[in-house]
Amino acid sequence: MSEPVVAIIVAAGLGTRFGGQTPKQFLRLTGRAVVTVAVEAMAAGGCTHVVVVINEKASEHWSDSGSPIPVFTTFGGSSRQESVRKGIEFVHDHPELRGARVVLIHDAVRPMVPAHVVHSVVKAVDEGAAAVAPYVPVTDTIRRVREDGHGSEVLDRSQLRSIQTPQGFPLDVIVRAHREMADRDVPFTDDVSCVEALGHEVVLVEGSRLAMKITEPTDLTVAKALWKVRRTIGHHSGRRVFRLGRR
Repeated sequence: MSEPVVAIIVAAGLGTRFGGQTPKQFLRLTGRAVVTVAVEAMAAGGCTHVVVVINEKASEHWSDSGSPIPVFTTFGGSSRQESVRKGIEFVHDHPELRGARVVLIHDAVRPMVPAHVVHSVVKAVDEGAAAVAPYVPVTDTIRRVREDGHGSEVLDRSQLRSIQTPQGFPLDVIVRAHREMADRDVPFTDDVSCVEALGHEVVLVEGSRLAMKITEPTDLTVAKALWKVRRTIGHHSGRRVFRLGRR
């Protein structure tokens, strides 16, 4: 029996910045909830199982009907980092899932990530990477405000990358990283940074503009428009790989 490839989809936010009565991950994108589309994206990219981390206060919005792969659910915590850790611990303790060598962590509000991006992350972990994340180049001019609050300076955007999800890891590495960072009470905004803090290298694979994050109501409008033309966009070839962090 082959080892499971498990995606943990973080859907535990209440969407207070988005507004409305329904958290954004449960709003409709294609006639289906945003989180449901995210589950389908993980399956299309080669994941065999999904764990969806939801908020107990919003559990009535969740339904896994029609999923192409087995879906499990667990409740999250008071922060994204805690919710991810609870999802990881669920995988680690589950009799069927704990045999997974590759685990992906994905934000539910990036529902349209193409299958080739998911596959690239899984492949990089299979080939020995300890932490993998998709990226897109930064196209805006970025300025950094000086610490004293007086003035700002331009950063060289040619060296900057915007990081997306899913991010991939061997199960034992991501379990150890999250447990240690929880013990230290060290916060992180993404999971490759959590693993990097243990001294591991971060591998970047090419992501996609389609893997946009739905943060505000206008983002959902854009996502709906992009979905209509998504099938006309072919796979991008010649994807580059960068390595960051300690050697």
